[in-house]
Amino acid sequence: MLVGAGHVRRRLAQVALLAGVLTGCSGAAESDETKTSASAAASADAAEDSVTAVKSGGTIGAAGSACELPVTFDIAEDWEAEAIDTGAAEEKAADSGDGSGDSGKDELAQEIADALLYQGPVAAACEVDAKPAGNIGFLRVWTGKPSDVDAHSVLEAFLAAENGTSKAKYSTFKAGDLAGVEVKYLYTSKLLEETKEESAIAVATKKGPVVIHLGGLDTDEHRAMLPAYELAKRTLRTT
Repeated sequence: MLVGAGHVRRRLAQVALLAGVLTGCSGAAESDETKTSASAAASADAAEDSVTAVKSGGTIGAAGSACELPVTFDIAEDWEAEAIDTGAAEEKAADSGDGSGDSGKDELAQEIADALLYQGPVAAACEVDAKPAGNIGFLRVWTGKPSDVDAHSVLEAFLAAENGTSKAKYSTFKAGDLAGVEVKYLYTSKLLEETKEESAIAVATKKGPVVIHLGGLDTDEHRAMLPAYELAKRTLRTT
């Protein structure tokens, strides 16, 4: 009987010890969860502050600005905008051959020009360079001809024309008199075997659709440039 009683006491002691350990683990888990939630909230606040704090370097899109577009928006301080003349760029690509009249080289030059200047239903119109501000990447503006196609369809066609995209998430936004569509997605380069985040917005105007795209050297560069992208989205207006 004494042996049995001792066994019972030992079992009760083990149960009490186990309960104490589990209670301690639970408290630690809750503490870790609280810290994680606080950290996430702090990161979100910091991201929001960085978007709000980015300084404007001026507005582009209106007549007389660096890029004349169907829309206007603010570019971040130190970023530099330059208009893209698709006609001149195509001529330059055509003249880049050796003048031998090789039709194969001419076709290749045209294919390269098309790949750089056109994507789906839109053509390159403006490039805003982040390099002077210390980042590697661009805000690129693409425009299309007037049509009845809505912004969501334009953005879907834009992504469909870019091989290597995945996990696209669409959402809507409003800026001034415009209602637009945004997409966040991943782009995988087969050449570099790397995957990075990219973002784009699209709006439909009477002068045609407009797509503003943010890429970047990699995901870190992309995230570093998001405040400038958000500034453009927030200040977007029709001309």
